[in-house]
Amino acid sequence: MLRSLFLVLLLIHATLAARKHPLQNLPKYKWSTLSGNEPLVIARGGFTGLFPEGSPEAIGLFPEGSAETIGISMNNSIFLCNIQFTKDAGGFCVTGINLDNATSIAMFDPKEKTYNINGKDVKGHFMVDYTGAQIYDNVSMNQAIFSRPDFYDGMSAALNADDVLSGKTPPRFWLNVQYEAFYNQHGVQLVDIVLEMLTLYKIDFVSSPEIGFLRSINGKVNKMKTKVVFQFLNGNDVEPTTNQSYSTIVKDLAAIKSYASGIMVPKEYIWPVKPDKYLGPPTTLVPDAHKQGLEVYATGFANDFFTSYSYNYDPTAEYLQFIVKGESVDGLVTDFPSGASNSIACFAQNNTMLKKGQALIISNNGASGVYPGSTDLAYQQAIDDGADIIDCSVQMTKDGTSFCLNTADLMEDTTAMTKFMSRSSNVPEIQTKSGIFSFDLTWNEIQSLQPQISSPFGSGFQRNPANKNSGKFVLLSEFLELAKAKEVTGILINISNAAYLASKKGLDIVGAVSTALSNATFDKQVTQQVLIQSDDSSVLSKYKDISSYKRVFLVEDNIGDTPKKTVDEIKKYAEAVNLPKSAIVKVSGSLLTGMSNVVKELKDANLTVFVHTLRNEFMSMAFDYWSDPNMEIATYIHSAMVDGVVTDFPATTNRYLRSPCSDLHNVPTILPAQAGELQSTVLPTLLPPAEAPLPPLEVANVVDPPLPAVTNVDTPAAPAPAPPPPTPPPPPSGAWANTVNHGLSLVAITMLVINLIL
Repeated sequence: MLRSLFLVLLLIHATLAARKHPLQNLPKYKWSTLSGNEPLVIARGGFTGLFPEGSPEAIGLFPEGSAETIGISMNNSIFLCNIQFTKDAGGFCVTGINLDNATSIAMFDPKEKTYNINGKDVKGHFMVDYTGAQIYDNVSMNQAIFSRPDFYDGMSAALNADDVLSGKTPPRFWLNVQYEAFYNQHGVQLVDIVLEMLTLYKIDFVSSPEIGFLRSINGKVNKMKTKVVFQFLNGNDVEPTTNQSYSTIVKDLAAIKSYASGIMVPKEYIWPVKPDKYLGPPTTLVPDAHKQGLEVYATGFANDFFTSYSYNYDPTAEYLQFIVKGESVDGLVTDFPSGASNSIACFAQNNTMLKKGQALIISNNGASGVYPGSTDLAYQQAIDDGADIIDCSVQMTKDGTSFCLNTADLMEDTTAMTKFMSRSSNVPEIQTKSGIFSFDLTWNEIQSLQPQISSPFGSGFQRNPANKNSGKFVLLSEFLELAKAKEVTGILINISNAAYLASKKGLDIVGAVSTALSNATFDKQVTQQVLIQSDDSSVLSKYKDISSYKRVFLVEDNIGDTPKKTVDEIKKYAEAVNLPKSAIVKVSGSLLTGMSNVVKELKDANLTVFVHTLRNEFMSMAFDYWSDPNMEIATYIHSAMVDGVVTDFPATTNRYLRSPCSDLHNVPTILPAQAGELQSTVLPTLLPPAEAPLPPLEVANVVDPPLPAVTNVDTPAAPAPAPPPPTPPPPPSGAWANTVNHGLSLVAITMLVINLIL
């Protein structure tokens, strides 16, 4: 019952959800598909990015038979069934001839068999060894991609194609057929069965990677009712009828036209990926096929599969590559139909609208998802990508030079380990681990290093490795000059470690920032916003009397509440608060569990609220966002109602905010995730143990002691008695011990088995 209710919610959250106020005065987009219509969205097994293939949840089989729940419009969506047949000709939708990965067949029958299929020995369990009743009664579907939710494994029987097609309102249907010789050897006459299905049911497409099968049904298919499509497999695979490789067959498109009206190809046939995982030049396949009158359907799309560094982990960018860069494909085969539909309806056109009255886009060390953070290239990219506010986390060198870098520790964002490992030290006032700190090196020494792009999810998910060390370090004065020259909406200056730098290193970071801002006349103008951010209330107090500056209190760790007395204390030092994602939307076991009241509590006190840090990588998001950064952005802007988002990828947020789909009153639109809905569909026994509530933000976590005087480290100190044994220093007000982030439970998963999808 709960899962059925969630299917209704999926319908509500479908991209093309019915709304009262459709888009007005937008020109009709001219598509470069063969028909001139918008591309089709073909859902492989339904919404398999979230649910097991062919499960009721994946295809939305309501009692009424509605097919809208695959997240796309009826007219533009197709359900693709990779059909496998039992010994008595029962047809079930399961990708792959071997059932082991996607079903529970091994629990029903532990014994495996080995067959030679199209010249290759394949070991496992096969549909043809069982009756339809055995499969339907004893075999359930599992999620075949191991990084995806396994909550629904074993909950649904394998999908019988006849059950779907005989329903009251079946979805538009694509039947993909393979292994004719294998089935014929086992007494299952594939051609006869498929022709009978085409007679009994409305099937919009039938496809196969086997030329012999397509020739056998040629002339027997009603072309007004059903389109016939030739499916290409990987280029090195051999087509069983001709014994030619698919890379050879693709060179003779005219021959394909004699038995098919379209081709279905792996997306690399259109936009090849080079060995370095960047895109190569496009092929001419799409225009060549269109000249022959062949439609082209691209396969292999999934929001949670890494394909190329060229996309910066942004699935929408990949979809758009195939529908707006050159001639458009005629359809996209995907595990996440909502993502493909969003790209077509929301972002392929009308994505240059003015951003009106919505959240600020704040860079995180510039466009640090694209170039090494805090470099000239990262800042220029952030500006080009539409950031409203560019940021500089100020660090100090040994000789008093102020520059921009994420942290004082140079080990992650520079190549310091290769040159200055002997200069590493432990500074417990700043971090628990040892580091190579900027305040222990001169500016000349730091300039001898190279920047280094940070990949927060490890070497398996590198960011733009071709530019791993590109760009140059930026002085604070250069950053301010750039902001003025480019006329950005504003700047954010982050100040940290001020007390330590003053008392232990003789460095006045607050004075350095104030002088640089004054020299750049930011204290004498109101056209560009100036945000001064710190987790230290005493730092923020230093800027109390400069009315043109807006002070931002930084909260870096998990909190669950902000009591009124804490909010009142924050207001003494700041006009805005920058919160981590986890303080706003609660996450447990990669599932959203609810919304906190923190944003409301702060905004009720007239404090501006920002959220940090949004990223494109799917493993940074809960399952509820469907591995789609747009949905996460929509959730923080429209459900949490934050005033600004801090992001490593400003382009993603900018594209969303300039799209008509960022307006919830328009058709189409992208609706926020509803925290707790997906969790409510999971059996309680499968959920992680309940967690203790996150601690509130207390007054003691806000108020810091006054900043110490800046010491003269060059003056020898008078002899003093031996000090007592040191006690661990207290953390700064905004720096608590970290709480485990359950929302990143996917980080440990290695790169996925990409070949599992079409």
